[in-house]
Amino acid sequence: MTEPKPTLTVRDVVSIIVGIVVGVFIFKAPSLVAANTGSETLFMLAWILGGALSLIGALCYAELTTTYPHSGGDYHYLHRAFGRNIAFLFAWSRMAVIQTGAIAMLAFAFGDYATQIFNLGGHSPSLYAAGIIILLTAVNVMGVRQGKGTQNLLTAIIVTGLLMVVAVGFLFPASPADVQQHLFKEPQLAFGLAMIFVLLTYGGWNEAAYVSAEVKDRRNMVKALVYGIGIITVIYLLVGLAYLRGMGLTAMAGSTVVAADLLRFAFGETAAIFISLLVMIAAMSSINGTIFTGARTNYALGRDFALFRPLGYWHKQNNTPVNALLIQGVIALALVALGSLLSKDGFKTMVAYTTPVFWLFFLFVGLSLFRLRSLEPKTPRLFRVPFYPITPLIFCATCLYMLYSAIGYALSLELAGWSIGVFVGIAVLLAGIPVLIFATNHKGEIKNK
Repeated sequence: MTEPKPTLTVRDVVSIIVGIVVGVFIFKAPSLVAANTGSETLFMLAWILGGALSLIGALCYAELTTTYPHSGGDYHYLHRAFGRNIAFLFAWSRMAVIQTGAIAMLAFAFGDYATQIFNLGGHSPSLYAAGIIILLTAVNVMGVRQGKGTQNLLTAIIVTGLLMVVAVGFLFPASPADVQQHLFKEPQLAFGLAMIFVLLTYGGWNEAAYVSAEVKDRRNMVKALVYGIGIITVIYLLVGLAYLRGMGLTAMAGSTVVAADLLRFAFGETAAIFISLLVMIAAMSSINGTIFTGARTNYALGRDFALFRPLGYWHKQNNTPVNALLIQGVIALALVALGSLLSKDGFKTMVAYTTPVFWLFFLFVGLSLFRLRSLEPKTPRLFRVPFYPITPLIFCATCLYMLYSAIGYALSLELAGWSIGVFVGIAVLLAGIPVLIFATNHKGEIKNK
């Protein structure tokens, strides 16, 4: 059977990481962080802390990816550490909840902003969401070269666009009178809640694990993860400073479209079109990167369970898991339809659908580092996480806090779609148990690894 080829460079992996992480949340989260930090100092501290915690997680992943390079990523680590049952439930959840839910969530964001430019009618956001999923899935099916090339281009555009936003904030700050006339909200101190949005904005760097088998040199994974987190942190700090200088904390706290308001103060209403296009490109970048990495887990699942054998096909010529990509696309389209039915805000519904399940298994991956150190002490490790066991303990504690916060925050909102999304996501996770039992009893269900 054809295996993945090592064709990705450090630049390619960094582009994937930055492209996935620096997406629509940087246009949504800063106002929410501002509303819950209470001061400019705490606002900036929140983004610095988010970068530090992400770096801690990245160092844990650097050991896992260099020691166990595999297209299955987290699935492979969980399989080695805890066995096939936990690994299967993760792969099932990633296929049906985490990754496909993230694709649908980002596609809804794309659809919301595309509708501001050209409205397709009552279901315009959903139609745009479905269209972009189909388009970018097709690009990745064409081959890894097209997929990574698209990712590099989109990442370059979004980083350039954000730097333009930074320039506007520093060079064209709005007058206090203009800001006060349009927006005002007194920030409240709820630092824990602010960190939920900060870490959500930093989320996605772990997707690099799913391309570790396609990197030319395993040691490059350490560089890619550290460089990626470093670039993202610098971008976020610059954007945060630009927002503070251009608008101030109270104006940010009262804005729902902070980047658009920043440019509106500087250049007028026409700037909203520019921001809409920029957010659409950011969403496309995140969707493309998520599609690219997400299918790798489905491929690994197909390699291990005969019930999912079609997913384990790797197209030799295109160097990509074609069937896994297609199935992933179909499920994501189904979730777009589900999100449209559950509430009027498909984006928020998909956030609630994916977040608790994501942090649950992220916690298990952190624990797998301890488990694998114990089970396989003689396995050569090109990189060892510094300050072990303190570093992975901080990572696991962060995951546990985010799991608790994600469920508690979603259920506290007076939005039916959010609450329903949480329960549907957990229900789909639990539905994997009978599927696991059936797969285990299926003839020849475990393939040779």
